[in-house]
Amino acid sequence: VIATTYWYNGDEYEKMQIKKFERGQIVEYTNLEEFCNSWILLPGITTLSRLTLAIMYLFWLFWMFLGMNIIADIFMGAIEQITSAKRIILKLDPSSGDYIRTKVNVWNPTVANLTLMALGSSAPEILLNVIETVSALGDKPGELGPSTIVGSAAFNFLIISGISIYAVNETNDDRTQSERQEAGTPKGVKKVADTGVFAITTCWSIIAYVWLYVVLLDGVVKDWEAYLT
Repeated sequence: VIATTYWYNGDEYEKMQIKKFERGQIVEYTNLEEFCNSWILLPGITTLSRLTLAIMYLFWLFWMFLGMNIIADIFMGAIEQITSAKRIILKLDPSSGDYIRTKVNVWNPTVANLTLMALGSSAPEILLNVIETVSALGDKPGELGPSTIVGSAAFNFLIISGISIYAVNETNDDRTQSERQEAGTPKGVKKVADTGVFAITTCWSIIAYVWLYVVLLDGVVKDWEAYLT
């Protein structure tokens, strides 16, 4: 097999492709495994210097992060509004034997955290995975979507929980005395409210991570593995 090499401006390249347009064509050279093709990129933009492209990509990345942050805040606010809904029930008072009206949460806190709150906090990763999967049907699947979901879940369990607990001190703890008594923690101390639910969720998450590793170990996802997952 004779290897073909291409030369441009004194540099040697292994691959070359020609993009044809109505008013001309663009010839691209690369030594990478694949050409960087995307409908987002303008024709010929990859001919700019690496420094210029890096600045442009960073600016666009920060701009997208800002927009995603705004949308996620609105989405999380809507979910918090839903989960904070309350209803009035009649509850028997053991001391008097009368029924009294009591406000209770419509949503069970555990169910709300594991469904709606998880959906809201992981919505960008889920949408990224769905878009990547749908756009590459029949082609080689990407690695960004699944890796992002697994990484964000582990980040939420470990880093977010640790920072949320560590960040509270006596200065910024604005809870009232009754709230601290209800939580069972002194001023400046924070803990996980329901460690049982947290432990179960953590254990099942670890099992899911191990299962995903086993499934992808041979580089092929079989039908039964997909159905079981």
